[in-house]
Amino acid sequence: MKATISWWDLAGSDQTIDSLRDYLRDEGVDPWTEVPGLRLKVWISDRRTNRWGAVMLWDTTADLTVPMPPNRATELIGHPPAVRMMSDVEALVEGAHSGRPAGRGLAFEPTGTSS
Repeated sequence: MKATISWWDLAGSDQTIDSLRDYLRDEGVDPWTEVPGLRLKVWISDRRTNRWGAVMLWDTTADLTVPMPPNRATELIGHPPAVRMMSDVEALVEGAHSGRPAGRGLAFEPTGTSS
């Protein structure tokens, strides 16, 4: 299994964490649900450092050269990620939980309740 990690620095961009959450809620998530070989995609943010990013887990045999959904984050933010890296996944585990998704993330919570 492979992991890709991308981080954008939002300094100098017209986009904010809040505007990118709107993009995710409105259109950004669904195109990734049918990508062959993608196990999981998690969008991440850090208000303290004004960063936006994504972590993706791929099957080892995933062909990363096949067409992917448009990279709207780069289009919206106006520049490529400051950090983009691919790594091997050494181990993967899920912790004890209810067995159901806890939610779809801050982008899908009612406005005013997210950090």
